[in-house]
Amino acid sequence: MIPLGLGEIAEIVGGKAEGDSSVTVTAPAVLDSRQAEPGGLFVAFDGERADGHDFAEQAGRAGAVAVLGSRPTPLPTVVVEDVRSALQLLAAAVVARLRDRLTVVAVTGSQGKTGTKDLLAAVFSAAGPTVATVGSLNNEWGVPLTMLRAGPATRFLVLEMGARHVGDIAALTALVAPDIAVVLNVGVAHLGEFGSRAAIARTKGELVQGLAPGGTAVLNADDPRVVAMRALTDAPVLTFGRAAHADVQARDLTLDGLGRPSFTLRTDGASARVTLPLVGAHQADNASAAAAAARAAGVPLDLATAALATAALSPWRLEPRDLACGAMLLDDSYNANPDSTRAALDALAAVEGKRRVAVLGTMLELGDASEAEHRAVGVYAAARADVVAVVGEAARPIAVGAGERAVLLDGNDAAVDWLREYVTSGDVVLVKASRGARLDEVAAAL
Repeated sequence: MIPLGLGEIAEIVGGKAEGDSSVTVTAPAVLDSRQAEPGGLFVAFDGERADGHDFAEQAGRAGAVAVLGSRPTPLPTVVVEDVRSALQLLAAAVVARLRDRLTVVAVTGSQGKTGTKDLLAAVFSAAGPTVATVGSLNNEWGVPLTMLRAGPATRFLVLEMGARHVGDIAALTALVAPDIAVVLNVGVAHLGEFGSRAAIARTKGELVQGLAPGGTAVLNADDPRVVAMRALTDAPVLTFGRAAHADVQARDLTLDGLGRPSFTLRTDGASARVTLPLVGAHQADNASAAAAAARAAGVPLDLATAALATAALSPWRLEPRDLACGAMLLDDSYNANPDSTRAALDALAAVEGKRRVAVLGTMLELGDASEAEHRAVGVYAAARADVVAVVGEAARPIAVGAGERAVLLDGNDAAVDWLREYVTSGDVVLVKASRGARLDEVAAAL
């Protein structure tokens, strides 16, 4: 973050400085008082479960020198009526001051956002100082917090942008218009919130419509709904994927015994062989998106592919772990929707093992399509796993779809007990569900 005095912050956000106005913020802003850094800004808001203002002193002990909140605290505080709006105003102002030397790359899609963001971060970090979204902090709070981590030395700002309603991404691009807009796919994630796939496509298209002047849209050549977004902008378009007409193609894909993809990235002027240290064929698609974004920014293909070869993903995204019993765990427990679950099941099927065990829980926010989507995932799982362990009554339709290969377990404790009894050396175990199912607890117990 660029250094800002308390009074200067108050002026930017239209607030009132309370306390020592000589204080200067020099470190990033945080929502969690435990994550505050020396010289940092603690953002306090009154939430459903806790009031952040009560944790200002804790943030101060961790190093924070000031607070952005809706009332005074023991620390020097900028007091505003709406903390979220003030945070966004501050982030937009900071990035505006850096804009002449900063390239902003934004990525969205129904699935694969975080993995692709991680690959984008790896590629651009090889080209220059880069700030990227941590984990999946991709909403109206997370995006400005990431923006505020940018400083004078930053050359690339990589932002993951998520949405649950039409207009969400437009609101984020109003804070910072991307120079490169990457759209991965249009699936059924959050279908219950959006109401239709057309609404999801319209929302993802807001990223393309929000491009900065002179920007480039990077679109998935393999998804017709994404390719159609070409009509939403007059900006240059680069496409990626496995299609023969893609500007950046992932070709000649093979998988090793651990499900890790090797493929050739090909553009009109160059090609390079890539082996990813990641599990799943779908990672080749994410890598081609990252390479296309790199090309849009003028990063050479050889530099991009070298970075991809050593990239790592955020935790709980098909993270392979060796278990004490000699089995392998594929921990994909962070979140799930039907399309990402199918990709994870494909990855499970690609890994060499004695038996393949799919541990699946409920997929949330699917609306009226929920039962049919869960049942369809069960059918898909039965074709790729030797046994489908379904966790929780809400996920029962998966067991219905999986038929005789299914085992229905009451909850997480029952799943852990069953897995400890069933899984032996040489097995491969996939754990996946929506965040609300807390199957990360099952993976951690294993």
